[in-house]
Amino acid sequence: MKPYELTIAQAMEQLASGALSSRELTQSCLERIKAVDGKVKAFLTVTTEQALGQADEADRMRTRGGISPLCGVPLSIKDLLCTKGIVTSCGSRMLEAYVPPYDATVIEKLKEQGAVILGKVAMDEFAMGSSSENCAFQVPENPWKLGFVSGGSSGGSAASVAALECLGSLGSDTGGSIRQPASLCGIVGMKPTYGLVSRYGLVAFASSLDQIGPLTRDVTDCALMMNAISGYDLKDSTSVQRQVPDLNESLTEGLQGMRIGVPREYFGAGLDPEVRSVVNQGIEVLKGAGAKIIEVSLPHTDYCVAVYYLIATAEASSNLARYDGVSYGFRDLEAKSLMDMYRETRSQGFGPEVKRRILIGTYALSAGYYDAYYKKASQVRTLILDDFDRAFGQCDVLISPVVPTPAWKIGEKVDDPLSLYLSDILTISANLAGIPGMSVPGGFSHQGLPIGIQLQGPHFREDSLMKVGYNLERALNLPPQRPKIS
Repeated sequence: MKPYELTIAQAMEQLASGALSSRELTQSCLERIKAVDGKVKAFLTVTTEQALGQADEADRMRTRGGISPLCGVPLSIKDLLCTKGIVTSCGSRMLEAYVPPYDATVIEKLKEQGAVILGKVAMDEFAMGSSSENCAFQVPENPWKLGFVSGGSSGGSAASVAALECLGSLGSDTGGSIRQPASLCGIVGMKPTYGLVSRYGLVAFASSLDQIGPLTRDVTDCALMMNAISGYDLKDSTSVQRQVPDLNESLTEGLQGMRIGVPREYFGAGLDPEVRSVVNQGIEVLKGAGAKIIEVSLPHTDYCVAVYYLIATAEASSNLARYDGVSYGFRDLEAKSLMDMYRETRSQGFGPEVKRRILIGTYALSAGYYDAYYKKASQVRTLILDDFDRAFGQCDVLISPVVPTPAWKIGEKVDDPLSLYLSDILTISANLAGIPGMSVPGGFSHQGLPIGIQLQGPHFREDSLMKVGYNLERALNLPPQRPKIS
């Protein structure tokens, strides 16, 4: 097995024993990037010299003892997390040359633990999209089948992990942007409870929905990365001050006494038969592991897409107002007046999807429409949260599909934004409710495209998701396949 093929847990063992150095592991990943990323197109920026320097420092840290689990582990970073001295473009021409003067809190945490940052990866512009086709620079492709989408908006993160270019990645999830690409690329992805992971240094899309989380090759690695990035942060007003459990302790076999809820609304019309079959198989193996299966209802599911695309776009309209050509970012230098400069800066700097969402959000917040749209959506959001509270009164974890279909061809849906919005229907409710969600690989379609299984739990019960995910992974025991990139 080549070093870049190792999981984080396997790499930790070899690094600890001295069988492998961080420099050797990092060099292996960099060579892998050089070999395959011309086809996968995951990386926007590769920080070769900086990564090798961090790897050497990790090796020195290891000789001094007292090292952390991620010491010397090479990771990729979604390009909306601020990285000091490294371009953070958010996949947009608007921030094409933006180099932050500081690190996001999660990046600080990774650096403190000695993790190696290989570079920044592609994403939908300002995280607005479900396929990463809205990236202004390149479209990451699905390593399992080139020419197919890797998902969005954290498509580059998922593709880089699935293509074995890094051992793990950090992404963000506003409406499924970690779980959906994780499902389409056959890896594990977790959206934590809102407030568990600091959002400081995350370039905001929708502030009440955004959350940072890991994408990894298995559940054990997901627990390791969650341990590394979770915790209270004074710099984030939405951060919750509470003790964070060691999620490694949740990785135990057996689900006796656990109640798994199956939301009937998530299995309706429009669900691909192969996706339904994979999820049903997952339900059966959890039953075999000792879990009790219970049917539950989330009656306001049909309203989730409408509610999400009012709240998210309204918050995006507000957050993206700062990109006006005055403060920072792109500026049109040909404009003859201040108003022309504003107009041309935003017209040229933003792509079509971002402009579409700004317009929708601005309309929803405008005088005369606020009560009818944004206020009403916020009220229905409360009803959606109530649905989950009632469901979790009957069960410990929910199981469902992540995405209604496997990955689709690049370009297949670009002219139909509504169909792309509907592809988020099974993931956006977790963001509206602020609960944790997780995608675990469940199987493959007849075309060889991965299909994930979604787990959702009550607030701050990431430990329950880890336990169920770990047992699901072990019970399914999928053969150790790797994408053949050719």
